Amino acid sequence: MSSLIDPPRQSIRDFIDESVAGLLARPGRTVMTVFGTLVGLTALVATLGLSRTAGNQIVNRFNALAATEIVVSASPVAAPASTSAMPWDAPERIGRLNGVAAVGNLSSVNVGTRLATRSAVTDPTAQTQFRLTVKAASPGLFAAARAVLVTGRLFDGGHSQRADAVVVLGPAAALRLGITSLDHLPAIRLGDDVFAVIGILQSVARRPELLNAVILPEGTAQRFYGLRTPELVLIETKIGATSLVARQARLALRPDNPRALQVTFPPEPTRVRDAVRSDLDVLFLVLGGVSLLVGAIGIANVTLVSVIERTGEIGLRRALGASRRHIAAQFLLEGAAMGLVGGLLAGSLGTLVIVSVSAYQTWTPVLDPGVPLVAPILGAAIGLVSATYPSLRAAQLEPVEALRSAT
Repeated sequence: MSSLIDPPRQSIRDFIDESVAGLLARPGRTVMTVFGTLVGLTALVATLGLSRTAGNQIVNRFNALAATEIVVSASPVAAPASTSAMPWDAPERIGRLNGVAAVGNLSSVNVGTRLATRSAVTDPTAQTQFRLTVKAASPGLFAAARAVLVTGRLFDGGHSQRADAVVVLGPAAALRLGITSLDHLPAIRLGDDVFAVIGILQSVARRPELLNAVILPEGTAQRFYGLRTPELVLIETKIGATSLVARQARLALRPDNPRALQVTFPPEPTRVRDAVRSDLDVLFLVLGGVSLLVGAIGIANVTLVSVIERTGEIGLRRALGASRRHIAAQFLLEGAAMGLVGGLLAGSLGTLVIVSVSAYQTWTPVLDPGVPLVAPILGAAIGLVSATYPSLRAAQLEPVEALRSAT
């Protein structure tokens, strides 16, 4: 007698068979639902990976520029001038320190009232005399300042030793003087002194005053204008070596009087870097969450429509003895299955998007290996949650009302 009253029991295999049959009965709708979940989870996986990749690029930019520059100059409180003089061989001394990538001297040259002009005047009506900044540099200064040539060459140690009358022009200085090419061996005058232009810079990452300057070899500045000592030493360090080199620079240059020099370098931009990375992570996470929400709503809508269309089937099953729990479990399983399939595909597709974007931007892709593995689990969970309301609605249908609605 009890067997006639007790609800029939269904095995897990029965639930799976019924769920698969329900999904395959409408393959087009199932594919579109899986596609919605696929888009959402792919966006989430891709945004998480791209946020890490972009954050890594930001860190590299911070490290490459702000955290690798050191400037050594005479201390303003040192006295007299002879005790605070910078040695001419400062680049050689600093270059022996571990962690130094490039180093060079840079000095301002006092040329008095001399104006810069082109040696050959081709347009008498145009302005031909300019007051330009004149700098003296050692050959290593260009590498330390990350200077890029547009044409010609940079001077070397031989030019400085011989005090050759040669100059390199910053791009703004060359433009004002009307020198855009070295094909005709242009020269400029500083007062009555004539200098051959051997190179024109395109850009300078550090020391922007070089953009509008006439740059002489140190030996040339000593011979023509009596330069007595370098003004400062510009050092580029390897990443992570800035603090160490900064501590050693004074002793390397002036072991007799380290306090005669001051060393300045930007602090590690840890807070700014971490804040930028955090903001970027939040932005990408929000974008991925919105896409994921759209996919979840899609599963809920399709499951709810399926419940409405299958009202007759639900009523018939209830009339044959299926319990509310059986009905709810079937629709929950269908929603979880669609989310699981979408998650499996999204893990691979999201990784492919990250690699493709990184390759196009010449970035190094950075991705947590756990994200693609978690995507199927997250997809199944989203499908399960999205199908909760439709499954409860299906379970609440009474057999008689369901059969009447179907007819």
